[in-house]
Amino acid sequence: MKMKLLLQCMLVAALLFHVTPLRAGNEPKDTTPWKITGQLEEACSCDAACPCWFNSKPTKMTCGGGQVLFIDKGNYGNTKLDGLALATMGQSPEGQTMMESFGKWNFAYYYIDKKANPEQRKALEAIAAKVLTPGASKKTETRYALITRTIDGKEHQITIGQYGTFHGHLVEGGMGGAPKIVNPPGADPLHHQYEQGRTTRMTYNDADQNWSWSNSNYMLGSFSIDNVQYEKFAAGLAQKMAGMKNEPSPEKK
Repeated sequence: MKMKLLLQCMLVAALLFHVTPLRAGNEPKDTTPWKITGQLEEACSCDAACPCWFNSKPTKMTCGGGQVLFIDKGNYGNTKLDGLALATMGQSPEGQTMMESFGKWNFAYYYIDKKANPEQRKALEAIAAKVLTPGASKKTETRYALITRTIDGKEHQITIGQYGTFHGHLVEGGMGGAPKIVNPPGADPLHHQYEQGRTTRMTYNDADQNWSWSNSNYMLGSFSIDNVQYEKFAAGLAQKMAGMKNEPSPEKK
C-alpha cells in the first residue's frame, strides 16, 4: 500500500506538469520544446539527508525548503535562457510526508529571475510549471526576484531577492569525496542524482513565514533536462500505476 501511495503521488506530480495554471481550459496544451542544463541548489529544514525523497516524514513537524535552478544553457522554443535562474519554495503540512500530502502543501511559491526579459519570464514560468512541484499546493504565487549565487571555496551562497537565502556546503563521505544519493524513491529527471551536504544558514520571509535555521539538509546536483524526458517520465509512471491496479491486494494473497 505504501508503494501504491508513493506511485500515486509521483504520478500526480509528473502528470500535472502538462497543465500550466495560467492556461484557459479550452486553450491547447503547450507543446513547445524546451531544454535546460545547469546546477540544482536545494535546501530544507530537515536534518541531512532529507527523508522526503524516501517518502518518510520530515525530521521536524514540517519540511520547508526550496529548489533553485541555475541555467548554464537553455531554450524554450526559440527563446534563449542562458545564465538565468528559477526557484520554488514550499512547505508540507505538519506530520505528513511531502509525497503523501502533495496537493495539500501549506504553500508553493515560484520565483523567476528578475534579469529575464518579458519573453524569457514567460518561458521560465512555463518550465517552472512543468518541473518545480506543479500542483503541490492551492496556495501559490509567482514573484520576480534577483536570484544570485556566490561560491566561496566550498561554501555556496544562494539569494532569492528579498525573500530568502541559504548557504550550504557538501559534507565529506567516509571513503572520501561527497556522499551521493542516486535514484531515491521520489526521484524525477531533475533529482536522479545529487550530492549531500548541510546548510550553514537558511532564511525565508515570504508566504507568511519567518524561517531561520542552520545545519539542515543541503543538496547539490547537475541537470540536463528537456520536455521529452518529462513526457517519458510521466508515461512510465502511468504504466506502473496501470500495473498496480492489476495486482492483488495483500489481503487477497
